[in-house]
Amino acid sequence: MPPKDLLPDKSALVHGLSKYILEHKLYGNILVHKTLLNELEKEAREGLVTAEIALEEVSRLRDLSEELLVSFEIVGDEPRYFSVNEALRDYCIRRGCTLVTADSIQQRLAESLGVDVILLTPEITALTIDTLFDESTMSVHLKEGTTPKAKKGKPGNWQFVELAQTPLSGHDIKKIVNEILSAVDYVKDSFIEIERKGSTIIQLGNYRIVIIRPPLSDGWEVTITRPVARKRLEDYNLNDKLLSRLRDRAEGIIIAGSPGMGKTTFAQALAEFYMRMNKVVKTIESPRDMHLPPEITQYSKNYAEVGELHDILLLSRPDYTVYDEMRNDEDFKLYIDLRLAGIGMIGVVHATSPIDAIHRFINRVDIGTIPNILDTIVFIHSGNVAKVYSLDMTVKVPTGLKEADLARPVVEVKDLISDKVEYEIYVFGEQTMIVPVASISARAGNSIQRRLENLISNIIPSASVTYENGEYVITIPKEGIGLFNKRVVTKLKKYEKKYGIRTRIRFPE
Repeated sequence: MPPKDLLPDKSALVHGLSKYILEHKLYGNILVHKTLLNELEKEAREGLVTAEIALEEVSRLRDLSEELLVSFEIVGDEPRYFSVNEALRDYCIRRGCTLVTADSIQQRLAESLGVDVILLTPEITALTIDTLFDESTMSVHLKEGTTPKAKKGKPGNWQFVELAQTPLSGHDIKKIVNEILSAVDYVKDSFIEIERKGSTIIQLGNYRIVIIRPPLSDGWEVTITRPVARKRLEDYNLNDKLLSRLRDRAEGIIIAGSPGMGKTTFAQALAEFYMRMNKVVKTIESPRDMHLPPEITQYSKNYAEVGELHDILLLSRPDYTVYDEMRNDEDFKLYIDLRLAGIGMIGVVHATSPIDAIHRFINRVDIGTIPNILDTIVFIHSGNVAKVYSLDMTVKVPTGLKEADLARPVVEVKDLISDKVEYEIYVFGEQTMIVPVASISARAGNSIQRRLENLISNIIPSASVTYENGEYVITIPKEGIGLFNKRVVTKLKKYEKKYGIRTRIRFPE
C-alpha cells in the first residue's frame, strides 16, 4: 500500500507531528499548504510564539523526510479562503489526502465533510517542568544563556536557588515550550490564556506559564508558577474584630501587598469563606490562576469585553466578585461600577503599603463616594494579614487646621483593630490631600509644649513642662512657688481654650 499523503494543520505542527513519525505512529508523504505557511509567516512576524514553534516543526519535517525517504511538498493554490483551516479541508476534499490535526473541533468538522482525518492524541506522560518542582517550589525561572533557577519557600520567606549548573540554550527552551504547547490539548483545565507579540500566557493544570521571546526580550524566557499554599481563612488566625467585619459588614474589600506576598492566596481563601456562607461568588481574572471549587465561576477578562463582564455580573447577581490583579483604569472602573451597583467586591492590587491601595482610587472617583466603594483594606505581608484599615466619612476641621470655617467632608482611615485614625483624606483647594494624622498630632504636640515652656520660663525660669497621660504637667520647684500667681493661671487657661488641651500644676511634696 502506498504511503498516505499527510497534510498537517497548525495544531498538528505545534503538537509536534515529527515526534509521531519518529516513533513510527504515522508514516506518509508530508504536504504543507501554502496558505498555512503564509499565515504562520504573518503570525511569526507579529511575534506569536506558537507560529515560530510551528515553522520550526516544518523545518524538522523537511529534514525528516530526507531521512525516511518520503516526499516533502509545498502544496495548494492561491485562492483566498475564509480561514486557513477551510483551505486545508478543501484541499483534502479535492486531492484525497489525510488531514492531521490535534484540534478535536477541526477533526469533527473534517469528518462531517467526508475528509480522512487523523487526530493526534498523545499518551499522558510526565512533563519536563514537573521534574523542576518539589513541594516547596513557588516558581521556576528558565532563561536562554543562564542556568535554571527556582524560588523555594513560602510567600515572604523564600530563597532563589540554582537547579542545575549547565546554562540553557535557546534550543533547550524551545523544546520545553513545544512540550508545554503540546500538553495544552490533553492536560485537564489547560488553555492558552493570552498570545501577544512576543509573549504567551498559558494555564496548564496548576501551572501558570509565561513565555517571552525576542524581540520583546533579549532571549527566550519561561517563568512557571504554581500555588504552594492553599489556605482556609481560619488558617490565618485573624483577629475576631476583622472576622466579624468580613462576615457581617465588609462589601468593598481591597487586598493589597507587594508581589509574591500571598495576596491571591488570601483572596482565594476569602472567596471560599463566602462560598461556605452560601454566598454566590464569582471571579474576574487575567489570567485565571486561582484554584477554586466548581461552585465558584471564574471569568477571564481576556475572553470578554469589559461591558460584557459588567452585564453578565449584574444579571447573574453574585453576592461577591473577586477581581484578581487590578492594574489599569479599565479594571478600577469595572470594580467601582459593580460596587456602586450593590455587588460585594474583593479587589487585589499591588501596593507597598496599605494607604497606597487607597491612592489608586483617589483620582478615579469623587472623594465623597470612596467610603461607599471601599470599606476594608487588608494588607498582606509575608503571607499574613499585617494591617487592616476601615474607612468612614465625617464632617470636621481636618487635623492640623484651626479655623472652624475650614470644616469639610473628611474620610477617616482607621486602624480596624485599635479604631485609631491614622490618615485623613480631604479636598484642600483643588487638591486631594492624604494626611498622616499621627505625625501632625506629634508635631502639634511638640509645638504646644515649646510654647508652654516659653510662657512658663519667662515667668518661672526653674519650672519644667512634660506631657503625661493626655495632659501637660508643669512642675514648679520650691524656689519658683513664689512666682506662681493669678496671672500665670489666667494665661494657662487661655492656652487650654485656644489649643484644646489640659494642663496641671505639680508642686514638690
